[in-house]
Amino acid sequence: MNKSIKHDILDSVKKYEKIVIIRHKKPDGDAVGASLGLKEILRSSFPEKDVRVINSDRAESLDFLGDEDPSADDSFYSGALAVIVDTSTVERISNPKYTLCERVIKIDHHADSEAYGDISWVEGHRSSCSEMIADLYSAFPSELSLGRDAARAIYTGIVTDSGRFRFSSVSGDTHRLTAMLLDTGIDLDVIHANLYMREFHTFKFQASVYKKMQISENGVAYLYIDREMQDEFSLSYEDAGNAVIYMESIKNSLIWIAFIENRDSSVRVRLRSRFVTVNTLAEKYRGGGHACACGATVYSRDEAEKLVKEADLLLKKYKEENEGWL
Repeated sequence: MNKSIKHDILDSVKKYEKIVIIRHKKPDGDAVGASLGLKEILRSSFPEKDVRVINSDRAESLDFLGDEDPSADDSFYSGALAVIVDTSTVERISNPKYTLCERVIKIDHHADSEAYGDISWVEGHRSSCSEMIADLYSAFPSELSLGRDAARAIYTGIVTDSGRFRFSSVSGDTHRLTAMLLDTGIDLDVIHANLYMREFHTFKFQASVYKKMQISENGVAYLYIDREMQDEFSLSYEDAGNAVIYMESIKNSLIWIAFIENRDSSVRVRLRSRFVTVNTLAEKYRGGGHACACGATVYSRDEAEKLVKEADLLLKKYKEENEGWL
């Protein structure tokens, strides 16, 4: 699939001596896995090239995958190739210096809501951007090298963004490419321990979530996490965001929402759903993403309540028009 685009990407990689790989702000497992995995593939395949991953932020919980590179002077970007992964819009790009590069490649699995880059490889049906990086390698196994470090990072991206292979975006290709990664000998016990073992305070937080979450008339589960709650449980950015998954198994609830209050008075919104398309709702509130997994931003409790009411009407309509939703 998209063989010609993958050829164009490989030809560009061969042409440039300096390559910078960039992901989105506030990274998740897929953004980090795709960027570090691609870096390892390119460094081992083309050891003479200067390949770096440079961004303005990091995810501490994913440090086990390895370090990104420190910031670089503008001179590094001059005449360089930028590869931007897992980032649908320019506003979310974590390193604005990509504009200094001579050529830009976009590799992404989100809906193509904003076109950018000289080459754009977007496949919205993929489970993750990391799956696309695995697919890029599999298209050119005689020219690219897949080592254990690359496979570990890519696997992490796939397993996290696919909900441990449970989401509808998972396909036969997802499993075939994952098998290819496993054949390198990566240690799944170590990866899963780093991803899913949690500090004791997060279990106390989870218990609090179950006490404070609410359900709308038609089955939208939602929770507002203010700064006081975050401080009480010493929550990291990732801990607070993960609250949305604690609500995903409530029977008859097909939409769940976590509102996380930021220090700048904005409120991050994480929306998840089963069957119901919610990204169009997210787009109304300064966001977007996948059909059933997306994000948005609101600026008050009133606006959060308005979003919940719209989600409730959306869910009501879905239940009235569909069967088999449990």
